[in-house]
Amino acid sequence: MSIERPRGSLARSIVLLATAVAAVAVLVTGLFAWRIIGTNTEAQERDQLSRQAQVLARTPPLASWMLDRQQRIAGPDDISLALVRPSGEVDGPAASVVDTESRTALLSGGAVSATARLDGHQVVVEGVPTPTGGGLVLAQPMSAVDQATDRMRGALALPLVLGLAGAALGGALLGRRLARPLVTAARAAHRLSAGERGLTVPTAGPAEVAELAGALNALDGALAHSENRQRDFLLSVSHEIRTPLTTARGYAEALADAVITGDEVPAAGRILRTEIERLEHFVGDLLALARLEADDFRLDVAEVDLGDLVGEAATAWSPRCARHDVDFRVERPAHAPTLTTDSIRVRQLLDGLAENALRVTPAGKPLVLALRADASGALLEVRDGGPGLTDDDVAVAFERGALSERYRGVRPVGSGLGLAIAHRLTARLGGTITVRGHGPEGGACFTVRLPALSRATTGSAPAGRVETR
Repeated sequence: MSIERPRGSLARSIVLLATAVAAVAVLVTGLFAWRIIGTNTEAQERDQLSRQAQVLARTPPLASWMLDRQQRIAGPDDISLALVRPSGEVDGPAASVVDTESRTALLSGGAVSATARLDGHQVVVEGVPTPTGGGLVLAQPMSAVDQATDRMRGALALPLVLGLAGAALGGALLGRRLARPLVTAARAAHRLSAGERGLTVPTAGPAEVAELAGALNALDGALAHSENRQRDFLLSVSHEIRTPLTTARGYAEALADAVITGDEVPAAGRILRTEIERLEHFVGDLLALARLEADDFRLDVAEVDLGDLVGEAATAWSPRCARHDVDFRVERPAHAPTLTTDSIRVRQLLDGLAENALRVTPAGKPLVLALRADASGALLEVRDGGPGLTDDDVAVAFERGALSERYRGVRPVGSGLGLAIAHRLTARLGGTITVRGHGPEGGACFTVRLPALSRATTGSAPAGRVETR
């Protein structure tokens, strides 16, 4: 059994990450600055020593006077002096740092920049030629350069430490700015999962966090809408079930109490049978819709001659329409398309749409079942001469119970599940279903576009979509 480790907070992770990145940056910057400071400091000290040598070289009497007394240049750097005379003789406290190469360079009018040892200490050497020939050499202990380097390096430490502290502080502020709206969003999500609705998550912070808050607000609205629809559907289901149950119970009690006797019994039995069939049909629709929503819904795919399938449907619906004095028509091409699909499900779809159309088609009006070839498969239409649908009706036509609840008591309605089943069944077949409020016959026109399915499709077919126009 695996044990889930406790997770750290986002704010702490951001602070640690920002501090770690800043620490690496400070370390790399410090290493480069450390080396550059050492190199630049020595270059600056050499440049200053060279300028001092140039000043003394322009005043030979001063240099000779200092040499005669073997004085050092005043200052904390303990600079020693050496003179290279035109004859090549070298005098002065720093004479030992002037080697043959340096002396030759000075006598030929060149400058000298080198490192040597004087009295057991390492020194930097700078020499310049004098106007009278020869040259002047100054030697400064390397310790003076090191002291200047240490001072500059010491001044570097404070900015690096402040940069590291600033990065940690910035990480803390950023983590807080990110974590606060995320915590608010998480709390709102928990409240939504607990059933609370009507929440509003502030869309503050970065764009991604604001998008998350907006998504939660949209989810809250969608959940509320879905639950309201579910509540309305349950109320509709209760109404649909209660009506036949009330009728059946009344007749059953009348039969049990011998209120209905003699010749009235067969009529009561027929009413009971009608109400039970109505209830059975409604329960069957509920079960069909539940199966269509299940993940294990299966299709039996084979080559289907849609012309034969539409012909079989016409044979079944022609006499039913005739009994209601409805003009039933079939439109199909001479060469009907063949499609790889589930014939039973397609017939179920046609029967559901035809039943819905027959219910609202008045006597003498047409009901048309049409088949046409389509670029991607086949196109089926069920058109009627009924009252049609408004734009508002079209927008909710495939919602469970929407039209049934809207037109109850106004026109004949069914269980309210037929069009929802047709929509979901079309989606399972990988097609699309559209509806127009008024077709050629004056009533509603339902159009189903079916693609060819692969023979390997025995499980859930790809989901389709609903289009209204």
